[in-house]
This record gives sequence, structure tokens and C-alpha cells, in this order.
Amino acid sequence: MMTMQKLEQKLQRADRKQAALYLFCNFISLMLISAYSAMIFSPTILTVLPEGGDSRKQMIAIFVLALFGCTVFTVYAASLFFRKKSRQIGTLMALGASRRRLAPGLFREVFTLSTVSALAGLLTGFPFVWILWSLFRMLIVDSAQMDLVLDFRCLLVSIPFFLIVVLFSCITAFRYLKRTNIMDTIREEHKNEPVRELGRWCGPVGIIVLLIGAVAGYNASAVYQHLFSAFPPVWINVLYVPVFIGLYMIILHTVVHGWGQNKKNPYKTLISRSMMKFQGRQTVNNLLVSTVLIAGGCFGLFFLPMMGSSQLLETKNRPFDYLFQYRADQNVPTKTAIEELAGQYNLDLKDWSSGEYLYLALDGQEIFEDGRSYHYEYTPLLQGGKFLSESSFSELTGIDVDVKPGTYKGVSNDEETGTYFMKLESELLTNLSTMSTCDTKFDGFIHYGLLVDQRGYYVLDDADYAAMKEGISDEYRGNMFAFNINGEDSYDFAYELFLAFMGSFTEDCELPIYYDPVEKYACEQRGETYWGDTGEMTQVSFDDPDSSDFRMYWTYMPKIRILDQNDYMRTYAVYLMMFLFIAIICILAAMVIGYTRCQTIALNNRYLFDDLKKLGASSAFLTREVKSQCKKVFRTPSIIGISLMFLLYSLIMFGNDGALTYSEIIGLFACAGSLLIVSLVIYMVYRLTVRKVKEELNIH
Repeated sequence: MMTMQKLEQKLQRADRKQAALYLFCNFISLMLISAYSAMIFSPTILTVLPEGGDSRKQMIAIFVLALFGCTVFTVYAASLFFRKKSRQIGTLMALGASRRRLAPGLFREVFTLSTVSALAGLLTGFPFVWILWSLFRMLIVDSAQMDLVLDFRCLLVSIPFFLIVVLFSCITAFRYLKRTNIMDTIREEHKNEPVRELGRWCGPVGIIVLLIGAVAGYNASAVYQHLFSAFPPVWINVLYVPVFIGLYMIILHTVVHGWGQNKKNPYKTLISRSMMKFQGRQTVNNLLVSTVLIAGGCFGLFFLPMMGSSQLLETKNRPFDYLFQYRADQNVPTKTAIEELAGQYNLDLKDWSSGEYLYLALDGQEIFEDGRSYHYEYTPLLQGGKFLSESSFSELTGIDVDVKPGTYKGVSNDEETGTYFMKLESELLTNLSTMSTCDTKFDGFIHYGLLVDQRGYYVLDDADYAAMKEGISDEYRGNMFAFNINGEDSYDFAYELFLAFMGSFTEDCELPIYYDPVEKYACEQRGETYWGDTGEMTQVSFDDPDSSDFRMYWTYMPKIRILDQNDYMRTYAVYLMMFLFIAIICILAAMVIGYTRCQTIALNNRYLFDDLKKLGASSAFLTREVKSQCKKVFRTPSIIGISLMFLLYSLIMFGNDGALTYSEIIGLFACAGSLLIVSLVIYMVYRLTVRKVKEELNIH
């Protein structure tokens, strides 16, 4: 005898594919969010990414995009599940089952499905992170700094997301159970969700709106600071909203009208376009989320080729294999000692050059903050800079320069980019030992990329240099030397020399490049504590010379070509892994959304495909219709997301210095190459999805 309970179980078994899809969606969403939150809370990551730095801000911004995407994804999965579930509810109600009778079983099933899938995804996120991280260490680079440490405060993000998923599923179940019209409940899965159609102007106008939003959002902060002399508030990012409106309009046009219709045969794609339009609301939402995720994934992926190509070109084009600079009161290895060490590795030195510099204070306008507002005040002791004489610069580089008395020149690369850290408006130099001063003004650049760093090198007239040198202590005087290796270099020699050089410094030189004695002196004169002495500044340690922080930030870090080339991956390993992980998470989420959306073609349009078969449609025709649907689901967000992010990234590179440098152009070509790999992955997922959909629809 068929009881109500057995009938209910039979209907549940009939919907097992839809239940499996719902489980899969929840599982993937929670796994991705759990994994991403574990990464951004990891001390391994936070130690390397400075607080308030651009890298950390970018990481968090993309996480917000991923969180938004996964939220929309789970909401969609739940609504899709209940559209199918409504038939079961309506059938049982039609057979006389009351809502009170159905409620316990429905809530028990929904709660079990959502809880098990979400909890499994949440817990799987941690081994997922560990597996990816371990593969990176095993296949690419490994170091002590790469030891993954997890901070379980990340659960403060993933657990609320888990609760939202479970709560939303129960609320949706209650909403469907409250419906009074049994026939509407039974036929819920056959209802269409047409999107509101706009004219064909929608797509072109959407492109214009998107570009307006991108320009407005990108420039809003600078305009706000200029007008109000204050740091921009968070709400200023609202000006990016037109980007999403324009993106929505572009995708809406794609779904409703398409681009480049076949005028000779306008009915060729009638069926596939109609199916997409009838389910337009969910299709547009899914494509919008996938586009944002793919764009975020590409942004993370671009970090690797852009940074790698820049580093490769810079190290390759150096005129010297080795460049060392140190404070004059430090007893570093001499030329004789270095030659003896090189002899142990059967190496000969050549092109030995040396010079000295002074560490002088430059004047300028200092920013004083009052909350978000700020103002400028003139100070004679704004920041420090390393000043060489004409003769010293010529002796070190072999380049003759002529600096006019009463002026100074800045040292930059050939493109004169990356000079934002230099002071080019200063009119007064100060010797911190004697407090003697020299009036001066900026008189252009000298191009020598090897002497470009975050503190800045400058060149003075010989007479001005001699005057500023009088009475200066060794604390504010430095020496430099550079040389090449005759023949092939040795990594072991370079590393041993690096350790010997570092080991010769006293503890008071254990400072990051941000630490400025001029700023410290000025703060002490005002009775303030210098921020570099408070622990807020990134710290470096002689005990960990192979760490990313030490290699990137030690103020006396030598430039050694063979070390910088071979240790690049180890030095930037955490950066590379973090942004690679971002790319994997975002693109994987987009692919899962695309796969799930295409699966709904089989579930929602099975009756249509069955009717087409009865009307004599061939397998080739049905396959073409499936491909047409799936192609739009994958191709549209891929083309838009990839194109927009490549354009945006190019604009960012251009906006940094007002030009695209040679290394940035090479980096953008490398980024384009990485996009080919992403496109190939997307295409493979598309092919797999088409095959699965055809299996669901019994198309052979």
C-alpha cells in the first residue's frame, strides 16, 4: 500500500538530480569562501602584505567580489531547487496532505541538505588551501617563509555565510509552503522568468555608461582630495556603480537581442535565443556575476607576468653584476677580501667602480592630518636623500655629468617613471650634523636605472657637494662600489658574499628602507615619536636574510644580478601564491556558475527538447541548440570580463606615471599570453559542460 510517507520518499528520489545540484552549489560556494577567508586571515599572508598597502587592499576588494558572487550563486541554487521542489509539494497537497503534515518533512530535508553541503564545503576549504599551497611549494618554490599558518578567525567570515545559506533555505521553504494555489505550486518549475526588455540601444548605451563609471570611479579620489584637501571617504567608491549598471545593460542586450544578428537567416537561432529570453532574469544575473568573477580572477593572474617581466628586464639590463652601498662607519668586506673570496670559486672581478654619497635633508611641504582632512606646512627637514658629487657619479658609473652650481639632478630610469618618492621641488639642503644649508633647485634627470630605489639618488655640483660635506658625521655619509664578474658568475659565491656583507653591519643598521633619519630627527625636534620606532613600520632582521621582507626592504640591500634572478620566486613567493590563489578561486567560481547554469538548460527545458525530437529534429540540430545556449553562458562573461580587466589594467599602468614603460608593455604582452591559458581552460570547461548537458537530454 502506497502511504503518504512512501509517496513523499518516491518524489524525493525523483528529484535527486536537482537535490544533487543544490548540494554541489552550496558545497562549492562554502568551500571557496572558506578557502579564501583562510588565506586572507593567514599570518603567512598578512606578514608579507603591509597593512594599508595596495596589495592587501586589492586582495580584500577581490574577496568582496567573490563573496558577492558566491552569495548570488547560492541564492540562485536555492531558488532553482525550490522551483523543482514545488512540484512535489503541490502534488502531495493535491492528494490531501496538509501544510502542517508536509512542514516537518520538508524542513527536515531542506535543513539536512543545506547544512550537510554547507558544512562539508566549509570544512573542505581548509584542506583545499593546504593542497594548493603545498603544490605551489612542491612544483614552483619552497622556503621557510612559505610555511602556511592559519588563523581560525577566518571562521568569522565563513560561519556567518554558512548560517545565511541554511537560514535562506529554510525561509524559502516556508515561503513555498505558504502558497495557497495548488496548481501554481505544481507548475512553478514551468514558469518563465522573462527579463524586462529594452530597445537595441541598451547595449551601446551600456558600453558608454560602463566607461563613464570607470573614469569617474578611477579619478574620483584625486578630484575629491584636490577640492576638499581631505582623504576620500569610503562612499566615494559609489561612483563605480555605473560600471555595474553598464555591465548589466550590456549583458541584458546580449541575452535579449544578441550582437550581430544573421539578417539573411534571422530564424536560425530563434529557439536558443527564445529559451534564453524566457529565463532571462536568472541568466542575466548569472552572467553578471560570472563576468565580475572572471574580471577579478584576471586581475589576480596579471600580477604574476607583470611583476615577473619587470624584474627580469631590470636585472638583465643592469650595467653591473654587483652593486653595494653602505654607511661609512661600517667595516664591510674590502676589494681585496672580495677578490680572495672570488678566487675560492675560480672567479675574477672586473670593472671595479666606487664612489661616495652624503645623506642630506630636503625641504618641502609636509602633510599634517586631522582625521580625514589634511593640510600642508613647510618644513626644512622633510625627508632624506642620497647625494653624489659629479665626480663620484662619474667614477661609479663611467658617465660624465655637468650639474650647475646651486642645482641638483635626480637619478631615474630611461623613461623617467617611478619617481613619485623623490623630492623634485626642494630648494634647501641641510647637513644634519652641522645644520649648515645650501640653496638649490631641481634641474632635470640623469638616466641610470641601477641607482633607482625608494629613497632616491641625486647628483650635486662638486663645489656644492664639498661645502655640504664639511663636518658631516659618518652616520650621514656612505660609500658605494660595483663590479662585474669576468665570465660566468657563481650563485654560491654571490650568496656567501651577500651573507658576509650583511654580517659586517652593526645592529643599528637593521632598518627597512622606509626608515628615514631625517623624518626621525624632525619628529624628535617637535617632541613627537617617530612612527618607525613604534612597531608600525615593516621590520627586517639580520636573523632572517632570506625572507621576503629582508630582501625587499632592507635599506642597504645590495643588487646582485644572479641572486635577484634565481631567488625571485622565493623572494616574492607569498605575493605570487596569494594572487595566483585569487585567480584560481574567482575563475573556478565563475566556471562552476556557468556549469550550473547550463545544467538548468537540461532541467528546465527537457520538455521542449523532447517536443523537438518528436517533431523530427536531428541530433545535430539539438546539439547546435545546446551549444548555442552554453556558448553564451561561457563566452559572454569571458569576453567582457577579460577585455574589461585587460583595458583597466593597462589604464592603471598608464595612470601610474602617465606613460607605458617598455617593461610594462612587455608585461602586458605576458598578461595577454596568460589570458590565452585562461581562455583555454574556459573552453575545456565549456566542452565538458556541453557533453554533460547532452547526456542529461539524451542527445547522441
